[in-house]
Amino acid sequence: MAQAAIELIGINKSFGAVRANRDINLEIVRGTIHGIVGENGAGKSTLMSILYGFYQADSGEIHVGGQPASIKSPNDAIALGIGMVHQHFMLVDNFTVLENVILGAESDALLKKSIAKARSELERLEREYGLEVDPDAIIEELPVGLQQRVEILKALYRGAEILILDEPTGVLTPAEADHLFRILKQLKEQGKTVVLITHKLREIMAITDTVSVMRQGTMVATRETKKTTVGELAELMVGRRVLLRVEKGEAEAGGVKLAVKNLTVKDSRGVTVVDDISFDVRAGEIVGIAGVAGNGQSEMLEAISGIRRAVSGSVMLDGKPIDLTGAADPGELRDRGLAHVPEDRHHVGLVLAFEENENSILGYHDHPRYLRGPFLNVDAIRDDARDRIAKYDIRPADCRLKTANFSGGNQQKIVLAREMEQDPGVLIVGQPTRGVDVGAIEFIHKRLIAMRDQGKAVLVVSVELDEIRSLSDRILVMFAGRIVGERGPEATEGELGLLMAGVEHQEAAQ
Repeated sequence: MAQAAIELIGINKSFGAVRANRDINLEIVRGTIHGIVGENGAGKSTLMSILYGFYQADSGEIHVGGQPASIKSPNDAIALGIGMVHQHFMLVDNFTVLENVILGAESDALLKKSIAKARSELERLEREYGLEVDPDAIIEELPVGLQQRVEILKALYRGAEILILDEPTGVLTPAEADHLFRILKQLKEQGKTVVLITHKLREIMAITDTVSVMRQGTMVATRETKKTTVGELAELMVGRRVLLRVEKGEAEAGGVKLAVKNLTVKDSRGVTVVDDISFDVRAGEIVGIAGVAGNGQSEMLEAISGIRRAVSGSVMLDGKPIDLTGAADPGELRDRGLAHVPEDRHHVGLVLAFEENENSILGYHDHPRYLRGPFLNVDAIRDDARDRIAKYDIRPADCRLKTANFSGGNQQKIVLAREMEQDPGVLIVGQPTRGVDVGAIEFIHKRLIAMRDQGKAVLVVSVELDEIRSLSDRILVMFAGRIVGERGPEATEGELGLLMAGVEHQEAAQ
């Protein structure tokens, strides 16, 4: 029989009244890629944090390589050959790749020997696993795909035989994700064991040997990947049948609600990142913007929402002009009926240290309903927050809980509920389901379709091509800051992929 790299027996973990893990039993076979899936808040990351020593289980046992293990800290896990690549990278931005790799694993006070050893070892790891990255590059100057490689190199440099990856493709482009999977397969071929935590079921089907499903803190099933289906896994995750495609009727587009003309935006270095783009969004339709991350979509959304100043161009909202080159701000745009769900919910959409009810009114806190004289009407704020928690199925159903303690999918629902419940005429959404599980994806998609069917104009930016094709009534493709093509939802993935890669309109149409 195949030897178990890891065995978890009867693991329990609670945070106050919340039971994150309940009697978890799990065996991970050495030299395999083992997926763990579940809804946001199902307890996946907590379980892996126990294995890596960030948390200690309230009860239960951990066996590594067939032997009982006491893991009280990440140092204990590393000593046992366990490495972890976190969803949010643990890197020092202004250090080099080499400095990040040796950080915490230095062998001499002056670092001369440590650096020489690390440089030689990195060269070996790069050759063996295809993890090419410049050891002298500054972390903040690297794209996220290369930053993730640095995290993997850090773990391998410390001797990891078991590698845990938490939502590793959440910030990657499709091409970067494909390269990551090639690296993971190489690691497996070299005898390493990989544990992959993800909500993306297609990735599970493509890369794993075995998959375990968690729901509400319990382990409900383990399957050989080749003997299961996306539909079965989705149903096991959510506890009911899940609609894996977007159901929507024909759009009944009305008048233009949002018109963008010749918009140009530069970044902080003075480089043009949005280059003279024009498009419009009508009432009762969803317009999707497709493109590989980093082609100007983010800056375009920031300009339209008033977060970033435009260099030139005009924007009309309900036929009235907005000056995005000067005095316009997000508050003015909100007052005029434009709601914005930002791409980065942590840094732009939420204040994680605030309670859920406080985040539920950010940007709308001066609404008369939420004021009692010069003070906030806390009772009204919390009443509205409880209503939205119920309506949007936000879990846990506690408006006094710190927002940092909600899972990523539920944090996304908090932002969506805040913006959608203002009844905006125009809704612009960046990456609506980034880091969100299959059940929440279904819910969010239904909400966006409902907004469209109520006559709202909806603009969606997503790097998930399936999502763009499913939701959109019209698809615009961005490349190098320009709109290079428009297609209908019937466009094939290959056709859109050519445009996303910068192929000219005439070539893509052939």
